[in-house]
Amino acid sequence: MGVPVNIAAHEPLGQTRTIGRRLLLVIKLVRYRFFLFAGLLPYLLGAAWAFGMAGAFDAKVFWCGLGGVAFAVIGVEAFNEFFDSKMGTDRVFNPEDRRPISDAVLWLGVAAFAAALAVGVYLTLRTGWPVLVFAAVGGAAAIFYEAPPIRWCYRGLGEIVIALAYGPAMVLGCLYLQTRTLSAGALWASLVPALLIMALAVVNAIPDFHQDRLVGKHNLVVRLGRRRAVWLYVALAGAGLAAAAAGAALGEFPKPCWAALLALPLLVASARRGIRSYESARGFRPAIGGMLACYVIAVSLFAAGILLNAWR
Repeated sequence: MGVPVNIAAHEPLGQTRTIGRRLLLVIKLVRYRFFLFAGLLPYLLGAAWAFGMAGAFDAKVFWCGLGGVAFAVIGVEAFNEFFDSKMGTDRVFNPEDRRPISDAVLWLGVAAFAAALAVGVYLTLRTGWPVLVFAAVGGAAAIFYEAPPIRWCYRGLGEIVIALAYGPAMVLGCLYLQTRTLSAGALWASLVPALLIMALAVVNAIPDFHQDRLVGKHNLVVRLGRRRAVWLYVALAGAGLAAAAAGAALGEFPKPCWAALLALPLLVASARRGIRSYESARGFRPAIGGMLACYVIAVSLFAAGILLNAWR
């Protein structure tokens, strides 16, 4: 999943030759697609709901919350890289291709989570104790996705944890920051990114089926098999798009939210490719790209449709 980081065990992050080199390693570590597309979009959806449906927007709180999300995602990616390396997930068949991950990556993750906690405490003092609940739920999902002793992804719960963290927790948490309230409509809206990001997590694991099975990572793809996993991710993504359409049809969401369905052709193209090529890791890559594009476009257009309600 994402861009691998090759840091030798004997070359700590702090001893790389230049500041530019260090920055490059960090950029590679924070896998751009999950930061921009998974972490950022649900948070923006929560802010769009607060402004478009409730007319509330506090710029300072918004940027502080966004900073907390950024730190949390850095922590997630650092922990995932470090513990994947320790379990040998990415090195089952070609262990000599990648150098061991440095302990500095672990400490980078610890520092990032500590910074996210600091932001969470500040926002709790500013807006109220429920923020700390959202932060705790998100932290438990993020830290223990790969890390012991829980290891959600090894227990067949990783995809569900991702859906809850990047769906209801992220959207409702951002909404509370802005309005100090929650709403059933926003919970419904959070199902759109939740189902789509769960589909993305499933499709992303299909090429890793053999190595995940060998290291004991009992995710949904390992449990169901690759062919059934293709149908699962298509069904999850279809449900996410259906949630947006149903809400717009019933008047729970503004009519422009119908635009989320413009991502449907990307899902169809991804499904066709996935059904034909799920046994080939290289051939399956376009299916992942199509699902990623479907997620980005659907959630972006859905959030834009909600935001337009402010000018209705």
